[in-house]
Amino acid sequence: MQTDRTEAKKQYGFNKLQKRIRRETGKAIQQFSMIEHNDKIMVCLSGGKDSYTLLDTLMYLKRVAPISFDIVAVNLDQKQPGFPEHVLPNYLNSLGVDYEIVEEDTYSIVKDKIPEGKTTCSLCSRLRRGILYKTAKRLGATKIALGHHRDDMIETLFLNMFYGGKLKSMPPKLVSDNGEHVVIRPLAFCREKDIARYSEAMVFPIIPCNLCGSQENLQRKNIKAMLNQWDRQFPGRIESIFTAMQSVTPSHLADSQLFNFDEVRATGLETDEGDTAFDAPSFDQSFVPEDDDEQLMSSIKITHIA
Repeated sequence: MQTDRTEAKKQYGFNKLQKRIRRETGKAIQQFSMIEHNDKIMVCLSGGKDSYTLLDTLMYLKRVAPISFDIVAVNLDQKQPGFPEHVLPNYLNSLGVDYEIVEEDTYSIVKDKIPEGKTTCSLCSRLRRGILYKTAKRLGATKIALGHHRDDMIETLFLNMFYGGKLKSMPPKLVSDNGEHVVIRPLAFCREKDIARYSEAMVFPIIPCNLCGSQENLQRKNIKAMLNQWDRQFPGRIESIFTAMQSVTPSHLADSQLFNFDEVRATGLETDEGDTAFDAPSFDQSFVPEDDDEQLMSSIKITHIA
């Protein structure tokens, strides 16, 4: 009897988690007009938890969405020593999804060009990006979907502020650097810890990146550690940061290219965008992150139809 209750509780927790991920993905797709009728979405599948969750969620949305779109999963086999070539084909065949494994020996190029001990991520990323752009063009994909999530976007914001002197993050939707593709990040509203829990529950066949000995950018690692500490110490702070990324007031920053300060004039009229210049700043401390799973089906509606 106790076992039955435990299993029921476990199943309830999983269902809630799955619904949250699906709802947040649907919300991002709708808010940023990521998917249109008759789109062909190329899902970049690395073999990590994020891209598996992305593919799984988009396949579900494809079944329930009020519009029609196609999915093709693409993995780039970079010929890393010991790469388990059978894992992804076996998994994708079991799903019945269209897929393609692209084989390009970028491993040898990176090892040849980058001195021992130096970071390989930058060159590896450039090579991978170019190959995936070519693949998307050949397949006739109208969108390229990446598995970056909310925490990736927040980390990138702080990386750019701390190390690049820019107020810049990962956009949920953008045009590729070669100008030929639209790139989308449907997991933009999803939390990494939710994705990690979901991946574990789904028993996705995770393939680690061993090209550089699981090398990780030290700066990003430090930012991640800082944000994780904030999340433990100050519940709601990460949610507040992400909400701030969606609520920008250009007139209250200091970029004269973003806002025309030359045109600032006293009008004699009150405005919500005005500043209480002589008062100490005050903040609403009542921020509560949205977590209403009952809103699932109303959020998962891809309504932008060409």
